[in-house]
Amino acid sequence: MDTSLVLQNLLTPPVLFFFLGSIAVILRSDLEIPAPLPKLFSLYLLLAIGFKGGLELQHSGLGGQVLPTIGAAILMSLLVPILCFFVLRLKLDVFNSAAISAAYGSISAVTFITAESFLESQGLPYDGFMVAALALMESPAIIIGLVLLKVAAPRQESSRSKNGIQWSSVLHEAMLNGSVYLLIGSLIIGFLTAAHSPAGIEKMSPFTDKLFYGALCFFLLDMGIVAAQRLGDLKKAGTFLITFSIVMPLFLALIGGAIAQSLGLSEGNSLLFIVLCASASYIAVPAAMRMTVPQANPSLYISTALGLTFPFNIIFGIPLYMGLVKSLSPLAN
Repeated sequence: MDTSLVLQNLLTPPVLFFFLGSIAVILRSDLEIPAPLPKLFSLYLLLAIGFKGGLELQHSGLGGQVLPTIGAAILMSLLVPILCFFVLRLKLDVFNSAAISAAYGSISAVTFITAESFLESQGLPYDGFMVAALALMESPAIIIGLVLLKVAAPRQESSRSKNGIQWSSVLHEAMLNGSVYLLIGSLIIGFLTAAHSPAGIEKMSPFTDKLFYGALCFFLLDMGIVAAQRLGDLKKAGTFLITFSIVMPLFLALIGGAIAQSLGLSEGNSLLFIVLCASASYIAVPAAMRMTVPQANPSLYISTALGLTFPFNIIFGIPLYMGLVKSLSPLAN
């Protein structure tokens, strides 16, 4: 791997602001972001990336690599939780295994956005239809995680109520949680705007383009604070889970790289596909798991995804995965 990629990534403003937030916690600074702002910036980033993805999807259409790539992404969101579940069951109970598996089968939108920023810094193009894959990977992982729980949990434990898992609530949370809803909705709006309102694209441009990079830096500043605050919870995770949270993304990146290569994706799209496979959800999945699997320990599935996998991916993982993409590229020629 070209170590210059790691250095270039470390010295980009978003990653530096992540470090700034983390160091603030370590040094016990009183720096904090008022609670409503991180949520607002998170929603903004999802809106902007969804809208821009819709524009690109309209331009590219649904032919060529679009549908196979989206199909492969959904397949990974179904299979990864199963793989993770059997690995986690070596050390953990059914409930924690199911919750953590769902998190790692799902995705981190902020890691994806950071990877897009990295590609732009490298001058590498990518296609907006990858956002459609992002939007469609979160819900299946939640559902599969709960199916695994339903199948594997002891009957007396899984029957929390007369009806067991409330599947209507599960499906509602999986399909209509705020991040998924806004991302898919923005994608559709961008798609329709590109087709029927070209003037609308120009009017949205200052909001979705000019402000995007600064908002990402601000959001990662807050993520640095939150991730550093979660480091204490890693003591509860133990060596097995700490190792899992680093090794599993690397393994999934290899699988994602092989799939991207077989699909003939460009370097930019390959990196984004790998990031989708190797990232873990710390927002949508924890919200669903808290509601449906109260027996699982939130400090385990949140601290591993947010405290270790997320910072590892945005600091070291993205350039490592780019190195993997470049090493695989000659095989396509």
